[in-house]
Amino acid sequence: MSSNAASLTELLIRERPALLRRVQRILGGDNGAEDVIQAVWFKARRVDDSQAIDNPRAYLFRLATNLATDHGRESTRRNRLLADHYLWGPDEVISTEEQAMAQDELQRVLDAAGHLPEPTRTIFRLNRLQGLTQADIARRLGVSVTTVENHVRGALQRLAWARTGR
Repeated sequence: MSSNAASLTELLIRERPALLRRVQRILGGDNGAEDVIQAVWFKARRVDDSQAIDNPRAYLFRLATNLATDHGRESTRRNRLLADHYLWGPDEVISTEEQAMAQDELQRVLDAAGHLPEPTRTIFRLNRLQGLTQADIARRLGVSVTTVENHVRGALQRLAWARTGR
C-alpha cells in the first residue's frame, strides 16, 4: 500500500463520523451513506504516490462529497427507471396527472423504506434488494428465521401503508 493510501486510510478511520454526517447531509438521510463511506475507503486504498497530497483531510472530504453526489444521482436515475417500468410499463400511455400520482406514491414508499428501523431495514434490504434467502439472513445476523420473517413482514406492512396512505 502506498504512503498516500496508508495515510488516507488512517485518516478515514479517524474522520469517519464527520464523513458519515457529510454524506448523510448530501443524500438527505442514511440511505446509502454507509455504501458511500465504503466506496471512499476502497478509493483511498488505491491512491498511489505519484502525486503528493497537500491536504489529506480536504482530499478525503472532497472524495466523499463527489461519491455521495454520484450516488444520489444514480439513485434518482434508478428510481425514475423503476417508476417508468413498474408503475406504468413501457407500452402504457398515462396522463400527466396519473404520472404525478404514481411518482408521489413511489416517493412515499421510498421515504418509508428509508425510515425503516434497524434491523428491519437491513433485513429487508438483504432479502428484497440483494436477494438473500431468509435462512441466509438469519445465519448471517445470528437470529432465527422467524425473526427475519417478522422483520420482512413488518417492512412490507409499513411500505404498503405508505403506498396507500392508509
